[in-house]
Amino acid sequence: MVCPRCIETVESVLMEKGFQVRSIKLGEAKVDKEPSAEQMQELSTALQNRGFELLIDKKRQIVDQVKSEVIKLVHHRENEILNVNLSSHLAGLIGADYSSISTLFSSSEGITIEKYTILQKVEKVKELLSYGELTASEIAFKIGYSSAAHLSSQFKKETGMTPGQYKNLKEKERKPLDQIGK
Repeated sequence: MVCPRCIETVESVLMEKGFQVRSIKLGEAKVDKEPSAEQMQELSTALQNRGFELLIDKKRQIVDQVKSEVIKLVHHRENEILNVNLSSHLAGLIGADYSSISTLFSSSEGITIEKYTILQKVEKVKELLSYGELTASEIAFKIGYSSAAHLSSQFKKETGMTPGQYKNLKEKERKPLDQIGK
């Protein structure tokens, strides 16, 4: 779950299935009682019908928690990514050492957390370029790049074109955030 509407949808599904919701945050829902196997199947189906996946596997939960946090930092927090040491932040959030988290993420997703973060940043740059309101330097600062040249270099490496070339495209190609890295 990445947005308030997602949280509202999950809360609605849980309440429809008779659960009292104690709390919902990114990737985690706490309810008043332990669901039975049958209830878990019903929840899984109801969530899938709304475009969500029920995560039971702890390793999958950690990977999805990393993804959710990177998306939150890159897409939903203005300039906050500038002040965050991602490895320390993730280790503190998940409660495990970063090397274990990184190894798990890489083996599960086939890319590193750093590469996943870069791909998310590139997608955010595409979004901001599409709006046409900010210069490359302003976008670089907003996303946490050291310079417009660094942003441009990384953008070109990932997309095959410069930010300026992308901005001039008539049909701008974007990926859903949950499909990045696949």
